Amino acid sequence: MTTATATKLEPAAPPSPCGAIADFASGFSLEATRPSADDVAALAVIAPKGTRVYVSAVPTKPPHETLDAALALHRAGFEPVPHLAVRNFASAPALDDFLARINAEAGVTRVLVIAGDRDHPAGPFRSALEVIDGGALQRHGIIEIGIAGYPDGHPRIAQQDIDRALMHKVAAAEATGLAVHIVTQFCFDAPTIVHWIKRLRDFGLEHPVRVGLAGPTSLATLLRYAKRCGVRASAQGLARQAGLLRQLFAMSTPDALVRTLAERRGELGEIAPHFFSFGGLALTARWAAAVAERRIAIEGCEGFRVEPPK
Repeated sequence: MTTATATKLEPAAPPSPCGAIADFASGFSLEATRPSADDVAALAVIAPKGTRVYVSAVPTKPPHETLDAALALHRAGFEPVPHLAVRNFASAPALDDFLARINAEAGVTRVLVIAGDRDHPAGPFRSALEVIDGGALQRHGIIEIGIAGYPDGHPRIAQQDIDRALMHKVAAAEATGLAVHIVTQFCFDAPTIVHWIKRLRDFGLEHPVRVGLAGPTSLATLLRYAKRCGVRASAQGLARQAGLLRQLFAMSTPDALVRTLAERRGELGEIAPHFFSFGGLALTARWAAAVAERRIAIEGCEGFRVEPPK
Protein backbone atom coordinates (compact mmCIF):
# COMPACT_ATOMS: atom_id res chain seq x y z
CA MET A 1 0.00 0.00 0.00
CA THR A 2 1.41 3.35 -0.97
CA THR A 3 0.79 6.66 0.75
CA ALA A 4 0.40 9.78 -1.38
CA THR A 5 2.54 12.64 -0.24
CA ALA A 6 0.70 15.95 -0.27
CA THR A 7 2.52 18.71 -2.09
CA LYS A 8 2.63 21.92 -0.14
CA LEU A 9 1.76 24.83 -2.36
CA GLU A 10 3.73 27.97 -1.82
CA PRO A 11 1.68 31.18 -1.69
CA ALA A 12 1.81 33.22 -4.86
CA ALA A 13 4.39 35.95 -4.78
CA PRO A 14 2.93 39.45 -4.62
CA PRO A 15 3.27 41.44 -7.84
CA SER A 16 6.32 43.63 -8.18
CA PRO A 17 5.81 47.37 -7.66
CA CYS A 18 6.15 47.95 -11.41
CA GLY A 19 3.72 45.12 -12.14
CA ALA A 20 1.13 46.45 -9.68
CA ILE A 21 1.38 49.96 -11.13
CA ALA A 22 1.08 48.75 -14.73
CA ASP A 23 -1.87 46.51 -13.89
CA PHE A 24 -3.67 49.39 -12.19
CA ALA A 25 -2.96 51.77 -15.08
CA SER A 26 -4.10 49.29 -17.72
CA GLY A 27 -7.72 50.28 -17.17
CA PHE A 28 -7.12 54.01 -17.55
CA SER A 29 -9.63 56.42 -19.04
CA LEU A 30 -9.13 59.96 -20.31
CA GLU A 31 -11.03 63.22 -20.05
CA ALA A 32 -11.02 65.70 -22.91
CA THR A 33 -12.68 69.03 -23.59
CA ARG A 34 -13.60 69.60 -27.24
CA PRO A 35 -10.89 67.32 -28.74
CA SER A 36 -9.90 68.45 -32.22
CA ALA A 37 -9.51 66.22 -35.26
CA ASP A 38 -5.73 66.38 -34.72
CA ASP A 39 -6.20 65.32 -31.08
CA VAL A 40 -8.24 62.29 -32.10
CA ALA A 41 -5.79 61.36 -34.87
CA ALA A 42 -2.87 61.52 -32.44
CA LEU A 43 -4.79 59.52 -29.85
CA ALA A 44 -5.45 56.79 -32.40
CA VAL A 45 -1.74 55.89 -32.58
CA ILE A 46 -1.11 56.15 -28.83
CA ALA A 47 -3.97 54.75 -26.75
CA PRO A 48 -5.38 51.22 -26.92
CA LYS A 49 -8.54 50.80 -28.95
CA GLY A 50 -11.61 50.78 -26.77
CA THR A 51 -10.17 53.24 -24.25
CA ARG A 52 -12.90 55.29 -22.62
CA VAL A 53 -12.67 58.99 -23.40
CA TYR A 54 -14.99 61.20 -21.38
CA VAL A 55 -16.04 64.31 -23.30
CA SER A 56 -16.61 67.36 -21.11
CA ALA A 57 -19.68 69.54 -21.60
CA VAL A 58 -18.96 73.27 -21.97
CA PRO A 59 -21.86 75.46 -20.76
CA THR A 60 -21.30 78.09 -23.45
CA LYS A 61 -21.17 75.57 -26.32
CA PRO A 62 -24.12 73.79 -27.99
CA PRO A 63 -24.60 70.07 -27.27
CA HIS A 64 -23.96 69.14 -30.91
CA GLU A 65 -20.25 69.89 -30.37
CA THR A 66 -20.18 67.07 -27.81
CA LEU A 67 -21.91 64.85 -30.36
CA ASP A 68 -19.31 65.71 -33.02
CA ALA A 69 -16.47 64.83 -30.63
CA ALA A 70 -18.15 61.57 -29.60
CA LEU A 71 -18.64 60.61 -33.25
CA ALA A 72 -14.97 61.28 -34.10
CA LEU A 73 -13.78 59.22 -31.13
CA HIS A 74 -16.14 56.37 -31.99
CA ARG A 75 -14.89 56.28 -35.59
CA ALA A 76 -11.30 56.15 -34.30
CA GLY A 77 -12.06 53.04 -32.25
CA PHE A 78 -12.52 54.56 -28.79
CA GLU A 79 -15.48 54.50 -26.42
CA PRO A 80 -16.82 58.03 -26.02
CA VAL A 81 -18.51 58.78 -22.70
CA PRO A 82 -20.12 62.23 -23.00
CA HIS A 83 -20.81 64.41 -19.99
CA LEU A 84 -24.57 64.89 -19.90
CA ALA A 85 -24.89 68.32 -18.26
CA VAL A 86 -28.65 68.39 -17.78
CA ARG A 87 -28.94 72.14 -17.14
CA ASN A 88 -27.66 72.79 -20.66
CA PHE A 89 -30.79 71.36 -22.32
CA ALA A 90 -33.57 73.77 -23.22
CA SER A 91 -36.31 71.13 -23.20
CA ALA A 92 -37.09 67.45 -22.70
CA PRO A 93 -37.35 66.91 -26.50
CA ALA A 94 -33.88 68.46 -26.89
CA LEU A 95 -32.50 65.96 -24.38
CA ASP A 96 -34.28 63.08 -26.14
CA ASP A 97 -32.87 64.14 -29.49
CA PHE A 98 -29.33 64.38 -28.12
CA LEU A 99 -29.50 60.96 -26.46
CA ALA A 100 -30.99 59.35 -29.55
CA ARG A 101 -28.23 60.72 -31.77
CA ILE A 102 -25.25 59.90 -29.56
CA ASN A 103 -26.49 56.34 -29.23
CA ALA A 104 -27.39 55.78 -32.89
CA GLU A 105 -24.49 57.70 -34.47
CA ALA A 106 -21.65 57.36 -31.95
CA GLY A 107 -22.52 54.06 -30.28
CA VAL A 108 -22.74 55.67 -26.84
CA THR A 109 -24.09 53.42 -24.09
CA ARG A 110 -22.50 55.20 -21.12
CA VAL A 111 -22.79 58.84 -20.08
CA LEU A 112 -21.59 60.85 -17.09
CA VAL A 113 -24.71 62.55 -15.72
CA ILE A 114 -24.07 65.88 -13.99
CA ALA A 115 -26.11 68.98 -13.27
CA GLY A 116 -23.64 71.25 -15.07
CA ASP A 117 -22.06 74.58 -14.24
CA ARG A 118 -24.94 76.84 -15.24
CA ASP A 119 -26.34 78.87 -12.35
CA HIS A 120 -29.60 79.24 -14.30
CA PRO A 121 -30.80 76.14 -16.20
CA ALA A 122 -31.52 76.57 -19.89
CA GLY A 123 -34.64 74.44 -19.53
CA PRO A 124 -36.64 72.27 -17.12
CA PHE A 125 -33.81 70.23 -15.59
CA ARG A 126 -32.04 71.43 -12.46
CA SER A 127 -30.41 68.25 -11.14
CA ALA A 128 -28.87 65.06 -12.45
CA LEU A 129 -31.36 63.06 -10.39
CA GLU A 130 -34.29 64.33 -12.47
CA VAL A 131 -32.79 62.81 -15.64
CA ILE A 132 -31.56 59.61 -13.97
CA ASP A 133 -35.06 59.05 -12.65
CA GLY A 134 -36.90 60.17 -15.77
CA GLY A 135 -36.53 57.20 -18.14
CA ALA A 136 -35.00 59.05 -21.10
CA LEU A 137 -31.61 57.37 -20.68
CA GLN A 138 -32.99 53.87 -20.89
CA ARG A 139 -35.24 54.73 -23.84
CA HIS A 140 -32.19 55.69 -25.86
CA GLY A 141 -29.88 52.74 -25.23
CA ILE A 142 -27.94 53.99 -22.20
CA ILE A 143 -27.11 51.05 -19.97
CA GLU A 144 -24.67 52.62 -17.51
CA ILE A 145 -24.11 56.04 -16.00
CA GLY A 146 -21.24 57.73 -14.29
CA ILE A 147 -21.92 59.85 -11.20
CA ALA A 148 -19.56 62.58 -10.02
CA GLY A 149 -17.64 62.22 -6.76
CA TYR A 150 -15.70 64.88 -4.84
CA PRO A 151 -12.85 63.62 -2.62
CA ASP A 152 -11.80 67.22 -1.95
CA GLY A 153 -15.34 68.43 -1.30
CA HIS A 154 -17.40 70.82 -3.42
CA PRO A 155 -16.87 74.60 -3.30
CA ARG A 156 -20.59 75.37 -3.11
CA ILE A 157 -22.23 72.29 -1.58
CA ALA A 158 -21.98 70.98 1.99
CA GLN A 159 -20.49 67.51 2.43
CA GLN A 160 -23.66 66.05 3.91
CA ASP A 161 -25.65 67.28 0.90
CA ILE A 162 -23.08 65.76 -1.48
CA ASP A 163 -23.35 62.43 0.36
CA ARG A 164 -27.14 62.49 0.29
CA ALA A 165 -27.27 63.35 -3.41
CA LEU A 166 -24.81 60.57 -4.29
CA MET A 167 -26.86 57.97 -2.43
CA HIS A 168 -30.10 59.14 -4.06
CA LYS A 169 -28.59 59.05 -7.56
CA VAL A 170 -27.19 55.55 -7.07
CA ALA A 171 -30.53 54.31 -5.72
CA ALA A 172 -32.49 55.90 -8.58
CA ALA A 173 -30.18 54.45 -11.22
CA GLU A 174 -30.33 50.94 -9.80
CA ALA A 175 -34.12 51.13 -9.41
CA THR A 176 -34.44 51.91 -13.11
CA GLY A 177 -32.00 49.23 -14.29
CA LEU A 178 -28.93 51.37 -14.91
CA ALA A 179 -25.45 50.21 -13.92
CA VAL A 180 -23.40 52.80 -12.02
CA HIS A 181 -19.80 53.85 -11.68
CA ILE A 182 -18.37 56.90 -9.94
CA VAL A 183 -15.94 59.35 -11.52
CA THR A 184 -14.16 61.71 -9.14
CA GLN A 185 -13.00 65.27 -9.52
CA PHE A 186 -9.22 65.43 -9.75
CA CYS A 187 -7.34 65.54 -6.45
CA PHE A 188 -3.65 65.97 -5.60
CA ASP A 189 -3.52 64.28 -2.21
CA ALA A 190 -3.32 60.48 -1.86
CA PRO A 191 -4.55 60.24 1.78
CA THR A 192 -7.59 62.36 0.86
CA ILE A 193 -8.44 60.06 -2.05
CA VAL A 194 -7.93 56.87 -0.02
CA HIS A 195 -10.03 58.20 2.89
CA TRP A 196 -12.84 59.20 0.53
CA ILE A 197 -12.99 55.81 -1.20
CA LYS A 198 -12.92 53.97 2.14
CA ARG A 199 -15.73 56.20 3.36
CA LEU A 200 -17.70 55.33 0.23
CA ARG A 201 -17.21 51.62 0.93
CA ASP A 202 -18.29 52.15 4.54
CA PHE A 203 -21.57 53.52 3.17
CA GLY A 204 -22.02 50.18 1.39
CA LEU A 205 -21.27 51.55 -2.08
CA GLU A 206 -19.07 48.97 -3.81
CA HIS A 207 -19.44 50.49 -7.28
CA PRO A 208 -16.38 50.95 -9.52
CA VAL A 209 -14.58 54.25 -8.98
CA ARG A 210 -12.59 56.05 -11.65
CA VAL A 211 -10.19 58.19 -9.67
CA GLY A 212 -9.63 61.62 -11.19
CA LEU A 213 -5.94 62.50 -11.57
CA ALA A 214 -4.30 65.35 -13.43
CA GLY A 215 -2.16 64.10 -16.30
CA PRO A 216 1.30 65.50 -17.03
CA THR A 217 1.37 69.28 -17.08
CA SER A 218 3.05 72.21 -15.34
CA LEU A 219 2.36 73.00 -11.71
CA ALA A 220 1.26 76.47 -12.74
CA THR A 221 -1.41 74.99 -15.00
CA LEU A 222 -2.53 72.58 -12.28
CA LEU A 223 -2.94 75.39 -9.78
CA ARG A 224 -4.97 77.38 -12.29
CA TYR A 225 -7.35 74.49 -12.92
CA ALA A 226 -7.55 73.71 -9.21
CA LYS A 227 -8.70 77.25 -8.49
CA ARG A 228 -11.22 77.16 -11.34
CA CYS A 229 -12.66 73.80 -10.28
CA GLY A 230 -12.73 74.47 -6.54
CA VAL A 231 -10.16 71.85 -5.54
CA ARG A 232 -9.05 73.69 -2.44
CA ALA A 233 -7.40 71.51 0.19
CA SER A 234 -5.17 69.35 -1.97
CA ALA A 235 -4.25 72.35 -4.15
CA GLN A 236 -2.81 74.04 -1.07
CA GLY A 237 -0.60 71.00 -0.54
CA LEU A 238 0.37 71.09 -4.19
CA ALA A 239 1.40 74.74 -3.86
CA ARG A 240 3.59 73.86 -0.87
CA GLN A 241 5.23 71.10 -2.87
CA ALA A 242 5.99 73.54 -5.68
CA GLY A 243 8.57 75.32 -3.53
CA LEU A 244 10.54 77.84 -5.55
CA LEU A 245 8.68 79.89 -8.13
CA ARG A 246 10.78 78.51 -10.97
CA GLN A 247 9.44 75.03 -10.21
CA LEU A 248 5.92 76.16 -11.08
CA PHE A 249 6.79 75.76 -14.75
CA ALA A 250 8.38 72.34 -14.42
CA MET A 251 6.44 69.30 -15.63
CA SER A 252 4.39 67.53 -12.97
CA THR A 253 3.17 63.95 -13.31
CA PRO A 254 0.81 61.94 -11.04
CA ASP A 255 3.28 59.09 -10.51
CA ALA A 256 3.22 59.23 -6.69
CA LEU A 257 -0.58 59.14 -6.64
CA VAL A 258 -0.73 56.29 -9.16
CA ARG A 259 1.81 54.28 -7.19
CA THR A 260 -0.01 54.79 -3.88
CA LEU A 261 -3.37 53.80 -5.35
CA ALA A 262 -1.85 50.75 -7.06
CA GLU A 263 -0.27 49.62 -3.79
CA ARG A 264 -3.51 50.09 -1.81
CA ARG A 265 -5.84 48.79 -4.47
CA GLY A 266 -6.64 45.62 -2.56
CA GLU A 267 -8.33 47.55 0.25
CA LEU A 268 -10.20 50.01 -1.97
CA GLY A 269 -12.34 47.78 -4.17
CA GLU A 270 -12.65 48.24 -7.91
CA ILE A 271 -10.78 51.40 -8.91
CA ALA A 272 -9.10 52.69 -12.06
CA PRO A 273 -7.25 55.91 -12.97
CA HIS A 274 -9.07 58.64 -14.88
CA PHE A 275 -6.67 61.21 -16.34
CA PHE A 276 -7.63 64.83 -16.97
CA SER A 277 -5.71 66.09 -20.00
CA PHE A 278 -4.80 69.60 -18.81
CA GLY A 279 -1.41 69.31 -20.50
CA GLY A 280 -2.86 68.06 -23.79
CA LEU A 281 -4.71 64.90 -24.76
CA ALA A 282 -1.82 63.29 -26.67
CA LEU A 283 0.72 63.97 -23.90
CA THR A 284 -1.62 62.57 -21.26
CA ALA A 285 -2.44 59.46 -23.31
CA ARG A 286 1.23 58.84 -24.13
CA TRP A 287 2.19 58.95 -20.44
CA ALA A 288 -0.72 56.74 -19.35
CA ALA A 289 -0.07 54.19 -22.10
CA ALA A 290 3.63 53.98 -21.18
CA VAL A 291 2.72 53.27 -17.55
CA ALA A 292 0.20 50.61 -18.59
CA GLU A 293 2.88 49.02 -20.81
CA ARG A 294 5.21 48.88 -17.78
CA ARG A 295 7.78 51.21 -19.31
CA ILE A 296 8.56 52.58 -15.87
CA ALA A 297 11.32 52.55 -13.28
CA ILE A 298 10.72 52.93 -9.55
CA GLU A 299 12.18 56.07 -7.99
CA GLY A 300 12.59 56.43 -4.23
CA CYS A 301 9.82 55.47 -1.83
CA GLU A 302 6.90 57.18 -3.57
CA GLY A 303 7.06 57.73 -7.31
CA PHE A 304 8.35 56.34 -10.57
CA ARG A 305 9.56 57.64 -13.92
CA VAL A 306 8.45 56.72 -17.40
CA GLU A 307 11.22 55.27 -19.54
CA PRO A 308 11.57 56.17 -23.23
CA PRO A 309 10.49 53.50 -25.72
CA LYS A 310 13.24 51.11 -26.84
